[in-house]
Amino acid sequence: MLSPLTLATRSLMSAMLIASVIVAPLSAQQAVGNRRARPVVPMDSARAAALYVSNRHEDHPVANYEAAIVGKKRTDSIFAVRSVGQMTYAKITYKSRPDGLEIPAYVFGPLTPRGAGAHAAMVWVHGGVHGNWDENYLPFIIEAVTRGYVIIAPEYRGSTGYGKEFHNLIDYGGYEVDDVLSAYDYLKTVPHVDTARVGVMGWSHGGFITAHLQFRSQTPFKAGVAMVPVTNLFFRLSYKGPGYQRSFSTQPRLQGLPFEQREEYKRRSPYYHVDSLRTPILVHVATNDTDVNFEESEPLIDALRARKPHLAETKIYVDPTPGPASVGHTFNRNVNRATLEMNDSPEQTDSWNLTWAFLEKWLKP
Repeated sequence: MLSPLTLATRSLMSAMLIASVIVAPLSAQQAVGNRRARPVVPMDSARAAALYVSNRHEDHPVANYEAAIVGKKRTDSIFAVRSVGQMTYAKITYKSRPDGLEIPAYVFGPLTPRGAGAHAAMVWVHGGVHGNWDENYLPFIIEAVTRGYVIIAPEYRGSTGYGKEFHNLIDYGGYEVDDVLSAYDYLKTVPHVDTARVGVMGWSHGGFITAHLQFRSQTPFKAGVAMVPVTNLFFRLSYKGPGYQRSFSTQPRLQGLPFEQREEYKRRSPYYHVDSLRTPILVHVATNDTDVNFEESEPLIDALRARKPHLAETKIYVDPTPGPASVGHTFNRNVNRATLEMNDSPEQTDSWNLTWAFLEKWLKP
């Protein structure tokens, strides 16, 4: 008769043998499955080149810097001429808070200021991954000044028309936000501006910066208006593809794609900071926007309506009359480029009526 120890040893060995018989075939099956799921695919060099996105700053997309400088001089001359008899106009520079970079800006105001601290002001922010203020904004500026506002329009880092070096300082959702914030510091030096009544407003990427400033836990702005704003860089970069991604992944302070810089892209996406909203914001979006697609903007609208209804005024325009670019993306910025007068549609008129009412409520111009 076998001893209890021998029986226990044999039982253990049998169990191990059975386990090896069972496990080994499963491991082989898994290996075969993995090979089937990941076949060897011949490289398509043309597709590989089209999909490649560098993370090196020296690979940032190149622009026609000289042409942009010429265009900017033309815009400046148009602003100067068209301002005569309607408003004051100046091109100034101020230092940005993070690093002292000189930021160019336009300043427009009433011909005859009412007195010290008598005027509300707004910081107006242009759009574009690389963009600038142009004469298309002129009729809206004139109306704002007529209503009593002082307007400062910064050309934050990365803006076009100031040469290669300034162009390549682009910092999407980073220092550019502080560049715009620093315009408030300049307004403190304007005697007839009441710094307790300053708002911020922008379109597209300018709406993105506006939302960032409003969604900070502390902001000097009394109210903000974000028109068709960029909201979520994770969504945007995946939706727009490699051609668009190259302008992000090669920025000096944001080198890489969202999967490589997950926390930084989250920090730079306004959608994830709605809960920090402390001051009123107005947001208008369009369902037929082919730049900031409605699939991107709708979640922000839903979040504001659900979590900040007492501070957010929102409106979704369903297939509004197309503007001059990207269908609904410019529905409330429709301007005749020859006459620089507004091409009003019912939706543009409605959007601006709501905007002026919102600003008058909070800024009291």
